[in-house]
Amino acid sequence: KLVKNFATIEDLKNATAEELTQVEDIGGKIAESIVEFFQNQENLLMIERLKNYGVQLEKGESTNEVLSTVLENKTFLFTGKLSLFTREQAEEMVEKHGGKNISAVSKNLNYLVVGEKAGSKLKKAQDIGTITILDEQQFLDLINS
Repeated sequence: KLVKNFATIEDLKNATAEELTQVEDIGGKIAESIVEFFQNQENLLMIERLKNYGVQLEKGESTNEVLSTVLENKTFLFTGKLSLFTREQAEEMVEKHGGKNISAVSKNLNYLVVGEKAGSKLKKAQDIGTITILDEQQFLDLINS
């Protein structure tokens, strides 16, 4: 998620703890750790060596073009063993259709897509009662609607 918000290692190095906490899933402790990492001279030397060896430390050309806005303002979480696509493919489909992936079941979740052997996330979503529960095919149907 840092890569989506900071295109280069220099941008990340220059980010304040406050800017870092604006990134989804980055809390205060992680933000402080990142700031401290970039204040350490040995780490800065290591980054320079990596650059000299040709390691790409910039975000490449984005292939995340939006194909539609059918999922705009909708949040998704995948649970269980998926059989029609990988979790990474599923999350990419959400983003390419304007939706957002989140990492936990909460009242902010719109859709829980369940594969085989879905466990506690499914139970929690059912308990919340406002989350739409879909199987993989229903998810694909939603994207193609």
